[in-house]
Amino acid sequence: MDTPPAVGWLEKLIPAVWYGSLTVFVAVTAAFSILLYLTRADSRKRVLRTQLIVLIALLVVNVSPPTESGQWVRQVAVVVLGLAMIRLWAMLLFRLLLPVMRIHPPRILEEILVVLGYIGWGLVLLRLAGLDLSHIVTTSAVITAVLAFAMQDTLGNILAGLSLQVDNSVDIGDWIKSGDLVGKVVEINWRATTLETRNWETVVIPNSMLMKNHFAILGKRHGCPLQWRRWVWFNINWDTLPTQIIGVVEKSLREAQLPGVAATPAPNCILMGFENGFTRYAVRYWLTDLAADDYTDSIVRTHIDAALRRHNLRMASPYYNVLTIKENEKYIEARMKRHLEERVLALRKVELLSALNDEEMVVLADQLKFTPFVTGDIIMHQGSVAHWLYIMLSGEVEVWLTLPDGGRKLVDVLKSGSFFGEMGLMTGESRSNTVIARSNVECLRLDKDAFQTILVSRKELAETISTILAQRLEEQRNRVPDALLDAEGEMPKRAELVDRVRSFFGLNKH
Repeated sequence: MDTPPAVGWLEKLIPAVWYGSLTVFVAVTAAFSILLYLTRADSRKRVLRTQLIVLIALLVVNVSPPTESGQWVRQVAVVVLGLAMIRLWAMLLFRLLLPVMRIHPPRILEEILVVLGYIGWGLVLLRLAGLDLSHIVTTSAVITAVLAFAMQDTLGNILAGLSLQVDNSVDIGDWIKSGDLVGKVVEINWRATTLETRNWETVVIPNSMLMKNHFAILGKRHGCPLQWRRWVWFNINWDTLPTQIIGVVEKSLREAQLPGVAATPAPNCILMGFENGFTRYAVRYWLTDLAADDYTDSIVRTHIDAALRRHNLRMASPYYNVLTIKENEKYIEARMKRHLEERVLALRKVELLSALNDEEMVVLADQLKFTPFVTGDIIMHQGSVAHWLYIMLSGEVEVWLTLPDGGRKLVDVLKSGSFFGEMGLMTGESRSNTVIARSNVECLRLDKDAFQTILVSRKELAETISTILAQRLEEQRNRVPDALLDAEGEMPKRAELVDRVRSFFGLNKH
């Protein structure tokens, strides 16, 4: 039986390579395919499918009967075999050989190479079948124009996908946000980019659409580990000092070492604003596992709530209370009594006021003014005049002395329970040092007017206070460098201090 003209190309192809080089080529391909299967788990399914197609095609080529229908089947098997071998060698090149040479081209180049291989294989088959390719070249301009018009979206997706990977805009494994969509990139092929969302959805975005719109790559910064800043908001009533809230929350979060929360930068709490009836705060932390955003937010909120409860601090929420006048007065009275007791306790720690009795302490405590400072605040300026004394409830302050040459020297660090500014309160003299808050500081401020009533009623207190002032001055002078003693002048005697106190408070007139 004569061979049909339609399958004559097969007789030209097969004798040339089948029994010799094709056998070696298939054997080498099989060996590399096994190596690719063992080393790349992400390619195993595709390798197995392609190898199965190769084996079936080889079997068909070898067992097809020498009949006309058998020749047609054999021809189809050779076409399929060529296509499968092109796909297999593209995988071997891009996923096995080039990575060994430390070359990592974009995955989309593999897809483009496969398409070009398919086209080349088709042209070879057409040429062997007796088709004059010059006619195709002659009409290629028209064909190209028609294909470009018909496949403009497809070509746009191919070019966009190539651009995304060539300039490393997006990599496999990146988390991206485009509009309201957030997902992890799992594949970038010639047509589209595939995302997997946290909601267990797979979203396919055409490459051209991704390129036309802006998108954000979450948690990615050059030279830095993968982490993404998150915000957790909460509200607190106005009656709590912001520095207390910030200190409590930050200390709790930084000591907890929460899973999914980066140690650097450390979580921080910031004051964001004042609303109707409450203060608004935000905790900013850096998320290390972008797939667990809501879960980690929940852990952070839980720690914030626990830290606030441990310190008897309440979160603010919309609520309405209907109180009678009597209940309201009781509430205010109890609150004032508690605050008054705390202030009396603070006054008893001030050596300068040790001579006051209980009644005088209560009167004086009622006149104290709560005065907070934050880190870096200048509480007193050397040389300024201010007639009040500070009692520290918490925090630390630095006491600086300005030198004659304009420089400064740290002469003391005062902590919780200390007091300063006594000379300004008792004698009206200018400040001898500059005091700066080393941390967040809470103070009670005692003014001259509040103290004057007590001194007028008990003039003998002036002598007791002057004795204590003299001792305080002596202690302060001991901390000043010897080279500066002359510049400081002579220390006033006790009798001189008594006269200054009496004169400043106008006791000599009574």
